[in-house]
Amino acid sequence: MEIISYVQNQQEKRAFPLFIKRNVQSLKSLNKRNYHAEINHSIYTINEKEFTAQKVNYKFSIKSFLIETGKKGFDFYNLIKNNIKKISISILIIITFASSLYFVLNRISYNKNHTNQLYMNSEDFLEIERLNSLMENFALENTTQYDENGNILNIDVSDFVPNFREPVSYNNYTVKKGDTISGIAKKFGLYNISTLISVNDIGNVRQLAAGQKLKIPSLDGIVYTVKKGDSLASIVKQKNVKLEDLVDVNELANEELTVNQVLFLPGVGLDSVALKSALGDLFKLPITAKFRWSSPYGSRIDPIANVQSFHTGVDMACPTGTPILASMSGKITVTGVSRVYGNYVIIDHGNGYQTLYAHMSKIIAKKGQWISQGSRIGLVGSTGYSTGSHLHFSVYKNGKMIDPMSVLK
Repeated sequence: MEIISYVQNQQEKRAFPLFIKRNVQSLKSLNKRNYHAEINHSIYTINEKEFTAQKVNYKFSIKSFLIETGKKGFDFYNLIKNNIKKISISILIIITFASSLYFVLNRISYNKNHTNQLYMNSEDFLEIERLNSLMENFALENTTQYDENGNILNIDVSDFVPNFREPVSYNNYTVKKGDTISGIAKKFGLYNISTLISVNDIGNVRQLAAGQKLKIPSLDGIVYTVKKGDSLASIVKQKNVKLEDLVDVNELANEELTVNQVLFLPGVGLDSVALKSALGDLFKLPITAKFRWSSPYGSRIDPIANVQSFHTGVDMACPTGTPILASMSGKITVTGVSRVYGNYVIIDHGNGYQTLYAHMSKIIAKKGQWISQGSRIGLVGSTGYSTGSHLHFSVYKNGKMIDPMSVLK
């Protein structure tokens, strides 16, 4: 704030008029008319006085700032205190309105992107039966050769008696056309496919190709890289291996270990997550763009028809044209058009797994094509029995439907 004061100054020539009244008595000799004229026009003269304007500076201080802030805060507190009832009611109204609006919009969106109850005729049921038969045929053509722990099936366990008293040795092998990971393991007297996966750091056994070079150990087991803080005692306890076996197989002269030292752990297999990842049994989401889960797998009350029904997959609601990706690497076995599923694609992933992608607006993949995990196979749409743009995603294991959420990562 600027305060203006006028101070007399003898040097500056800025004028401010002061009116000084003349001595009226000296004008008595004038006649009356002239007197009044003189009074009206000359009775006042201007005498100039000199002034300057000075700015008054306001000095800032923490104390004054805190005082002013405190006053404002106290005023605001009083305002809230005196109107707390009105403010509470207003907030409650806003929250209620926002919640109601969110619920209504969510239900509208849910119904808009949700498959209605399907009223199918006999031809539709026959179509679904043909699809189920097709999945069972896939399962027969791709018989599982190992269990969930990686142990090879249909072999005589007595033929696989390892000798953990001898040091581990390695052979080299070039993969031939038609080879499988389990077939190679059996050929070299191994019992668990985890051994070849670990020793050769195989990221996906489905991508094993002819001409690829492999190291084949003489014993079943996995490799382990020593980390800081590791000791023989901690490794033995953590990996459930015998100390004498660990020492003999690796020809250890003493108990001293070094960081990044590679050990062979005899008789140990990969954990379930690592094994599933290498086998390609961990599916990825077929849509990476923004989407909304609009219907789960299993029994449900249809939101529109209000009747009990069984949903054979999961629905992922998103805009038409959103890319659909292969959930896992495999071979495109079927591309077609169905009254129920609209434009759809089926991928055979081997090891008993197949996936179905339905209601596409466009199919991109070609029948017989081998695709990698994450490859684009089509675009989201609303073809077939669908009330909104979404992807219907089903997973089959050995010809039977399973919950996709049990394999998705």
